[in-house]
Amino acid sequence: MSDGTDDDAGEGAATLADRIDRLLAVLREWAAGLYHGLISHPAFEKVEKEAEDLEDTFMLACFPDAFGIPSPVSYYTAELLPYLESEFEAWERRMWNRGSMLERKGQQYHF
Repeated sequence: MSDGTDDDAGEGAATLADRIDRLLAVLREWAAGLYHGLISHPAFEKVEKEAEDLEDTFMLACFPDAFGIPSPVSYYTAELLPYLESEFEAWERRMWNRGSMLERKGQQYHF
């Protein structure tokens, strides 16, 4: 009789421990998702947008002729074009499709 009660108590304790472990795992996952959603993700979004703005400013400074702005240094910056070829077309498309800078910054800060 003692064998049956010990096994039942051992199985009950094991299942309770398993249930507690599963609950803790779910709580950890939930807390990690909450942290990412509230703190990490908005910061990454702002950093990515700011980096994209800086890249766009650099490309505009190097290739203003693409938008009809005369530049005395375009002869020298044309040497960069083979290195920036993969980014140039996407940048040009982004600049033509983009609204004003005020609109862009407003979107960044959810106005």
